[in-house]
Amino acid sequence: MRLSFLILFFFLSQSCTKEPARSNTNMNVNKSNGNIAIKSPQTTATNVPIYTYEVVNTFNHDSKAFTEGLFFHNGFLYESTGEEGESNLRKVELETGKVVQQQKLGEDSFGEGTTILNGKIYQLTWREGKAFVYDAETLKPLKQFRYQGDGWGLTNDGTNLYMTDSTHVVRVIDPETFKTVRTIPVFREDGKPLMQINELEFIKGELWANVWHSELPEILGKPNYIARIDPQTGKLLGWIDLQEISPDDVKRGTENTLNGIAYDAGGDRIFVTGKNWKKLFEIKVKPKE
Repeated sequence: MRLSFLILFFFLSQSCTKEPARSNTNMNVNKSNGNIAIKSPQTTATNVPIYTYEVVNTFNHDSKAFTEGLFFHNGFLYESTGEEGESNLRKVELETGKVVQQQKLGEDSFGEGTTILNGKIYQLTWREGKAFVYDAETLKPLKQFRYQGDGWGLTNDGTNLYMTDSTHVVRVIDPETFKTVRTIPVFREDGKPLMQINELEFIKGELWANVWHSELPEILGKPNYIARIDPQTGKLLGWIDLQEISPDDVKRGTENTLNGIAYDAGGDRIFVTGKNWKKLFEIKVKPKE
């Protein structure tokens, strides 16, 4: 009797202490902290289409402009340039590349991404943690905001601003307070974070993003690639391969990288350029064969 009791006790104890089986198959993590949501890499498509380009028009671009931000508005390009002591916000004639209006930044500010929303132009700075707001007509400074971390790319969807900070995370920003509303993590096809997301543009409901030094093996290993991103989920919708688009600029320095996307919604035109590039290009995007 005592032996039977001991055997029964042994089996009961084993069943009580056994750890439940775990599975990571299709396990999507959706952690919420206030308005900030973080989703797992499983939201990224495994087969991402690749597109190429056709050059429609070529325009002059100031080769001294260290392009960090670009947008199109009322027939003109607006460009934010970087480098300490050289940074400015400028209004540029598309056809000639001539600067017709500009606002210089302070000697200690490194200009970054820029966008226009509700009659105001917003401009980031790299490591100064300051965002400048200007009147869109006069370029007169209106106010400043503070933020944490780097400032890289900037665009908007008509309501909120979208900002990058060197990581794989896009911040959605309230333009009135410059507070983060939510974040959008972006992952590569292999599930790794897509780092160094840079200059941004909204095009037909998609978020298009330059990837700084995409040619580096640890980033993509492919030069001058643009990512097409779903702004709701962070899912990769496609890649645009712009290799060799500007052969005159390829060997002029390590920072002559693609960085500047502007969209003319009225004319359905897409413009691209790069840091210190001699040319700005109007392109059409088509599937890569």
